[in-house]
Amino acid sequence: MRAVFSVTLLSRLGGLARDVLVGRLFGDTALGSAFSAAFAIPNTFRRLFGEGALSAAFIPVYAGFVNNGEREQSDRLASMTLAALATVTGVLTAVIEVVLLGLVLWLPADAERVLSLQLLMVMLPFMPLICVVALLAGMLQVHGRFAWSSTGPLVLNSFIIVVALFFVATGRAASPMVAYTIGAATVLSGLTQAIWFRRLLAREFTFRRDFGPAKAAGFQMLRRFGPVALGLGTLQISALIDTLIAMWPIWIGPTVFGYDYPLDERSNVILAMMQRLYQFPLGVFGIAVATAIFPLLSKAADEPERFVEMLRRGLRLSLFIGLPATVGLILVRGDIVTVFYGGSATRGFSAEGLARGADVLIGYAAAIWAYSLNHVLTRAFYAKGDTATPTKLAVVMVGANLAGSLTLIWWLREAGMAWATAVAATVQCVALVVLLSRRLGTPVVDRGVMVAAGRIVVMTALMAGACAAVGWWMPMDGSWKGHLMALVAVAGIGIFTYGAAAWALGAPELWWLVGRGRSA
Repeated sequence: MRAVFSVTLLSRLGGLARDVLVGRLFGDTALGSAFSAAFAIPNTFRRLFGEGALSAAFIPVYAGFVNNGEREQSDRLASMTLAALATVTGVLTAVIEVVLLGLVLWLPADAERVLSLQLLMVMLPFMPLICVVALLAGMLQVHGRFAWSSTGPLVLNSFIIVVALFFVATGRAASPMVAYTIGAATVLSGLTQAIWFRRLLAREFTFRRDFGPAKAAGFQMLRRFGPVALGLGTLQISALIDTLIAMWPIWIGPTVFGYDYPLDERSNVILAMMQRLYQFPLGVFGIAVATAIFPLLSKAADEPERFVEMLRRGLRLSLFIGLPATVGLILVRGDIVTVFYGGSATRGFSAEGLARGADVLIGYAAAIWAYSLNHVLTRAFYAKGDTATPTKLAVVMVGANLAGSLTLIWWLREAGMAWATAVAATVQCVALVVLLSRRLGTPVVDRGVMVAAGRIVVMTALMAGACAAVGWWMPMDGSWKGHLMALVAVAGIGIFTYGAAAWALGAPELWWLVGRGRSA
């Protein structure tokens, strides 16, 4: 698990640097919103497949063949799945490209809409490439190569950072050509990742054109994929819906049914960049815990006591990281948004954009702990072969999130979508705990988990008090440097206080995180 954490942390740091560069390059402008939408739509499939649904549907079946030493069957299953995935996503990409071209040619001329659609056309081929990468990454995990399976984002980030740095270093102003170039680099990174992962699997996998007896297992796995995608991809689907809502002013117009739309051309880029900030701790720890624990849960599926023990440990570790991340990000919201996306007269967000971004970040950050737990809980269902239960719940939550977003934007603008996402995730978390407890015939949240949760709440409260004291004591002149000093001081004292409290209270989760293995 530590190897996954290390590589994932490096990938997320690179992703954060990538987003800061892109955010500063395009700012809170219509071009920034257009690029964010073009990047988000195909990239949703990376999050959905690479960090969830495809691996969740594929790994149990593939791992069964590998664990039984059936190399020929595992090769055939993987070959069939790769072929089907590449064909379906390739055809889907081609169809969407034709539809987008038709919209560009037939809709009334509008510069911002045309730019957005053309950017999406440039970046859409990233979708089939990254889907193949996701499947190859799942295969690497089954073979115990967790760290290598997490290196894909490093390649993506490197391509975009190099290109963005070139434009920033040469003083190039943001323009459609700059956006197209970065989009093309994104697609090229997908091809590079696919070639890289295939080479890593050279000894463990041989592509076979004859799928043979593996067809039955392959079709069973592919049938599971749809429900798994809905069940595990609630957060990603909700984020995609938010993108569609936020892009209304650019794609459709400034009004809806004759009323002024509450969002504007800045809304999507503000929303997208705040999503990156809250997804940083979620991706580094929350998803990494779930990714590492899923193959272990799958192997323990027929051992009830071991399965429940492992699940509870995963929940405690996720909460140990997720709750302080929630509180900490809310406390430093203004400083972190200004440090990353403000402070320049020529690049970055405007003062209004920074203020709106901080409001959005509060909403998203409020449920980081729930997002983390949901990934672990949903994977527990899949490890038991139950895709129906989390899928039905996910459909309800996506609908509730959509209704909440469409309602709250009229009062809170783009922050309303963040709060709708947080509330839906919290409700989903509670429901998953109840349903999974019934499924297992034993409480998922037992006395040990409750005691651990209480201890984590106390540690988080101590951390929040220390952070608030430092923030009150430090002078603030409103400059970028002042915000940076405040961010470093508050974050530093928060990490120190939380770590010290965990050590003083004997929290076993701290030792699990560093690999010492202390029991609870």
